[in-house]
Amino acid sequence: MFSRIAQPALATALTWSPAVAILGPRQIGKTTLARALLETHPNALYLDLESPQDRAALGDGPLFLQAHADQLIILDEVQHTPELFSVLRGEIDRSRRPGRFVLLGSASFELLRQSQSLAGRLSLIDMFPLLVDEVGSELSTLQSLWLRGGFPPSFTALNEQASWRWREAFIRHLLHTDLPALGLRVDATSLSRFWRMLAHLHGQLFNASAVANSLDVSAPTVNRWLDHMVGALLIRKLEPFHANPGKRLVKSNKVYVRDSGLLHSLLGLTSVADLQGHPMAGASWEGFVIDHIAAHLPAGASMSFYRTAAGAELDVVVEFGQKRIGFEIKFSVAPKVSKGFWQSLQDVRPHQTFIVAPVQQRWPFADGVEVIPVGDIAEVLTG
Repeated sequence: MFSRIAQPALATALTWSPAVAILGPRQIGKTTLARALLETHPNALYLDLESPQDRAALGDGPLFLQAHADQLIILDEVQHTPELFSVLRGEIDRSRRPGRFVLLGSASFELLRQSQSLAGRLSLIDMFPLLVDEVGSELSTLQSLWLRGGFPPSFTALNEQASWRWREAFIRHLLHTDLPALGLRVDATSLSRFWRMLAHLHGQLFNASAVANSLDVSAPTVNRWLDHMVGALLIRKLEPFHANPGKRLVKSNKVYVRDSGLLHSLLGLTSVADLQGHPMAGASWEGFVIDHIAAHLPAGASMSFYRTAAGAELDVVVEFGQKRIGFEIKFSVAPKVSKGFWQSLQDVRPHQTFIVAPVQQRWPFADGVEVIPVGDIAEVLTG
């Protein structure tokens, strides 16, 4: 088992919150993380609510929960039993002892909607695909993580072909089973075309009307599909930075496939050599880095991008408290920046600016600007 950054966050939350929900897509490692609690909490109890046997064991919710009130109860795929949330609310109100429940869900929007009744009783932890911090920053490991993505079965596969086959099967399962089960009632062929189109738009401004025309559907339909993909934690929407009213700012969101391995499968890229020579390599690296920034955002932080009609652009702006950090992302060991980058720094005025590149060590680039490897993102955001 990898040492996941969600692990200490989970341990801390269990010391003060009666219920903790771990959010993340299927196969990301939530169950592995939760099952590790069975070793550290001898009285913990695990139930998989996709299993008819475990659902039957749960039986009458209130009686079961009261009978096991002194245990840590782990409920996996809890979004499949929405009626359980009101039962959990009553049980937590009866006893607010910390560390009573761990809830696992593979669809953030569905779990969050259902868990509204647990407001004030539930702590949320986001779980991301594997990160450089968790697997190592050696060049070969970094390249493998970038190519295969951070789903553990894909990253740890015996070879690139086995990783590719796992991702292809996973994508088919999502299209035919998981997404329809989450309410996206679209035929798999249309949904596959839409997802592959999003892959080709990875890192670009999203124009719903243009996508709708290509798919012969309406723009509201396209936006609904996109919202489902975002809620299923498969697509990221990055909003534009709006704290500079004196500039003509871009108003559209950018879209990213949230895992680089899934992106490469959707684009048909099977090896590092294919990836490095592909026109999408830079955009792929940008999304890979953004995933790491998102995973290490401090509590209460926001993330956006800056772009003006005049061409000033900064890939990521992170704000928390009174602090603002800028990130420019370059797929080059000798990064160069444009005039628009320097203009964006004058407009946004970040306290610190970093250029994230596929390098092994950091170095000063200019006054107030450093080049850093992706593995240093956690340090610059939390240090």
